Amino acid sequence: MSGTLLRLHAVGAALALATLSLSACGDDFDQVKLTMAAGSPGGVYHELSTVLADAWSRDPGIPRPQVANTAGSVDNLGRLRANQAQVGFSAADAAEKAQKESKGHKLLALARMHDDYLQVVVRDDLPVTKLADLKGLRVSVGASNSGVKLIAERLLESAGISPGSDLKVQYMDLQTSADAMRDGALDAFFWSGGVPTGPVTTLATTVKVRMLDLGDVLPKLRQTYQVYGSATLPASAYQLDGGPVVTLVVRNFLLVNDTMSDDVAEALVRGLFQAQPDLVAASPVARSIEVRSAIETTPIELHPGAMRYYRDVKV
Repeated sequence: MSGTLLRLHAVGAALALATLSLSACGDDFDQVKLTMAAGSPGGVYHELSTVLADAWSRDPGIPRPQVANTAGSVDNLGRLRANQAQVGFSAADAAEKAQKESKGHKLLALARMHDDYLQVVVRDDLPVTKLADLKGLRVSVGASNSGVKLIAERLLESAGISPGSDLKVQYMDLQTSADAMRDGALDAFFWSGGVPTGPVTTLATTVKVRMLDLGDVLPKLRQTYQVYGSATLPASAYQLDGGPVVTLVVRNFLLVNDTMSDDVAEALVRGLFQAQPDLVAASPVARSIEVRSAIETTPIELHPGAMRYYRDVKV
């Protein structure tokens, strides 16, 4: 190749890099293309992702991100690591597990979001009052490659229950599980999500259900996995008969990968908090999203651009 052609190629490469930098710098975000790993329709992740996609198209003014249906946290993390998505939700337990893997792009956090409650939903006409009573029943432990499945399998293992041999196990997403229980094809299902979650609310108006109290099995689980907490789920969350139940809680993060520039990350976090009224309208769980607690994303480090935002607002 001649010296002239080499120089032309060098100039072209420099211009391309300059254009790419401009697309993620300052206030010009016209060239930013994002895909959001959003979980399954009906779930809180999906509801919040849809609102954020609309909000970010207004401020900071990026082209509306594509909201991709996924199986949940584990699927979302895989897409972020492969750069098939650049933004996505994940529960802290799945993120902690994925962060220990070396393959793919690095995971970084924009914010801690809401907390998920593990909800073990059982038909009320069955004599099931504790986790061990699920043996022999038709039980969905969440969709394959979902965060629900990760929690369910960890909990069952700590309680000495094998999904493969002790349960008539199914791998269904939330809406499929709710539909199957409504149709009499499922006895119980695991769901980890914000409270209330729409499909569970709808199911409870058509089929008499109850939530299992997990107070007897949580201590052993939490000895092994410190990422989990415990909390009380009030019966009023779904207008159920009976009192409150003790269940597991896990934090949720809004994550990106290391392909995102500092300027874009900072702008997305700013847009997140400006959109909070819209997020609350979509799901009541968004009321708990708060700028001071948003930095609590251990074991995932904050993106430098997100950190710049929190410093600017003096968190």
